Amino acid sequence: MYKRIIRPLLFRLSPERVHNLTVRLLHLVGLIPGGRPLLRLFFSCRSPQLEREVFGIRFSNPVGLAAGFDKNAECFREVGALGFGFVEIGTVTPKPQPGNPRPRSFRLPQDNALINRMGLNNNGMEAVTNNLCKSRRNVIVGVNIGKNSLTPNDSAPADYLKVFRSLYQYADYFVVNVSCPNVQDMTALQNSRHITEIVTGLLDFRRGQNNYRPILLKISPDLTREQVDDMIKVVIDHSLDGIVATNTTVSREGLQTPAAEVDKIGTGGLSGAPLTARALETVRYLVDRTHGRFPIIASGGVMTPRDVKNLLDAGASLVQVFTGMIYEGPAFAKRICRHLKTFPTP
Repeated sequence: MYKRIIRPLLFRLSPERVHNLTVRLLHLVGLIPGGRPLLRLFFSCRSPQLEREVFGIRFSNPVGLAAGFDKNAECFREVGALGFGFVEIGTVTPKPQPGNPRPRSFRLPQDNALINRMGLNNNGMEAVTNNLCKSRRNVIVGVNIGKNSLTPNDSAPADYLKVFRSLYQYADYFVVNVSCPNVQDMTALQNSRHITEIVTGLLDFRRGQNNYRPILLKISPDLTREQVDDMIKVVIDHSLDGIVATNTTVSREGLQTPAAEVDKIGTGGLSGAPLTARALETVRYLVDRTHGRFPIIASGGVMTPRDVKNLLDAGASLVQVFTGMIYEGPAFAKRICRHLKTFPTP
């Protein structure tokens, strides 16, 4: 029903408008007594076979929702009730920021893809902290952290540390986002010097806390093998807890959408089916180079249950979806989990 009736209606509206309406609707469902249990009844698929422990956290299933959907921690409990084993909120920056000018989100239906140049629009760390601290929850929440767009790269470590400290007590894990292509010069942070400067402050703060929060690094699919090796070295040298692979891509290779339409859209990060092969290749390379030394959260191009199985078989510990849910509907996580249940537990 979603693909035949609901999706065609939603796709008549702009992607950003649909996104905002969906977040509001989910939030409203959570305000209705029994709303979240009803979502769980229809959309969850629970089984001990799906459970796994990764960086010290027990996940009910390995399928999560990637950062970018619930930017401000407004509907993460409702998203969890849709069958996801974890939800990553953000990207969160110290100060609120509106992001890039609209329009900034575009569908490529012929490619089952999206292009976005949102620019890390969010309400800032104080608003997100307030949303998390007042919420009782039974879903694992990761926080994707970044710098404000106007913060120069040399001052970026202070921004990351501010968000990390503000949200430390309310997150289950953190992801350092240095790979968003929609913030000017942000991807230039993907080198050992900048990342070392960023994570040093985070690690120093964590050592003084009673609770341990895993820290992961999110990398771009556009890195060369040599650059990926540098990221691996940073993770190992600083004993970070894992890598999220990957972010969106600036590549436009192999698209079915006419080049004139793509050119008209302009800049932005591409997600969806065109990224499937690259994400799988990156996960395999990371596992091969590290021999499974640290966990990998696979993200990017996850459009079918088979994609999830392939990524897990390649060595990913967990998998995140985003564009796949937009094209497949709210029951996507349930479909994936049912598919995974048909295979023996590794």
